[in-house]
Amino acid sequence: MNLGILQLELEIPGSSSLKEKRGVVKSLKQRIRQRFNVSAAEVDEHDVWDRALLGIACVSIDPRSARETLDNVVRFAEEHDGAIVSDYQIEIL
Repeated sequence: MNLGILQLELEIPGSSSLKEKRGVVKSLKQRIRQRFNVSAAEVDEHDVWDRALLGIACVSIDPRSARETLDNVVRFAEEHDGAIVSDYQIEIL
C-alpha cells in the first residue's frame, strides 16, 4: 500500500472576502474529490482572502499510480477558473 500526499498552494486573485474565497475552494475540493476519488481539505491560510493551501491524499497499490493520480489533480486544478496554482509538492510514502 502506498500513500500519496499533495500540498497544493493556490492564489485566488478575484477574491475580496473570505466568503468568496471559500466558495472557490469548496467548489475545487468537491470537483477534485468526485473526479479523482481522493481526500481533500483546506489545511492552512484559513483567514487569508486571496490564498489557500489544500492537502490532498490518495491510497494506491503502487507508487507510480499514486504519483500519476496526484499529477492529474495538479493539472486539473491548474485549469480551474478562479484559482491559480502557485506551487505544489508531492510526496509518496
